[in-house]
Amino acid sequence: MKAHARLVAAFDGGRTALRELKSMAPLTLVPRRRSGLGAMVHLVNSATAPLGGDELRLEIRVEAGAELKLSGVAATLALPGLRGGPSLSTVEVTVEDGGSCEYLPEPTVVTARADHVAVLRADLASTARFRTREVLVLGREGERPGQLSSTVHVTCGGVPALRQTQTVGDAALDASLAVLAGHRVLVTDVEFGGPPGPAESGPWWSRTPLAAGGMLTTALAPDVVTATALDRSWTSR
Repeated sequence: MKAHARLVAAFDGGRTALRELKSMAPLTLVPRRRSGLGAMVHLVNSATAPLGGDELRLEIRVEAGAELKLSGVAATLALPGLRGGPSLSTVEVTVEDGGSCEYLPEPTVVTARADHVAVLRADLASTARFRTREVLVLGREGERPGQLSSTVHVTCGGVPALRQTQTVGDAALDASLAVLAGHRVLVTDVEFGGPPGPAESGPWWSRTPLAAGGMLTTALAPDVVTATALDRSWTSR
């Protein structure tokens, strides 16, 4: 399956309007009413995906001064395909001057025998605000996970700000203290445009300021409930 969805938000008449909203199953974009000047859209998986061999692409564009929050409504299951081969999910984000974008999908569960590649590219103006959070769950309860490679590329004001690739699904590496230390959940939170903060760390989490601006937070947890509590603790700072 190949699918391409696109969303364009623009500041129009004192509030954010959705100039373009193109869905293609399984990437279904559903606008929601929101108080204030911003727009809110839910990303709904309207079919079982990604399966091995699928290629899914989502484009998000936030024009100057617009404010957008795009969130998921249910966990994504990365599943093996009948013919083998990896699945690919690509998210491309552009945020112009003074724009604000939150992209907060629900957790991705890497099921047994899955082979999934996730890529997020964000091109931000120097005055843009952007936040994204990725929650990876290694297998369903009692299940050995498949393979997943997740890459994040962020450019801010034309300057490379973050280049990171994480790979999970290798039993020996996942158990290593240098990688996941046997935890089932890996959370990565990236934020640009907010107030700068110092480097911080705690049991199984750390927050690191990036040289080109922005903050990178990484956390390990035994389950999604614990991961969610950690996420709320650092976003409330």
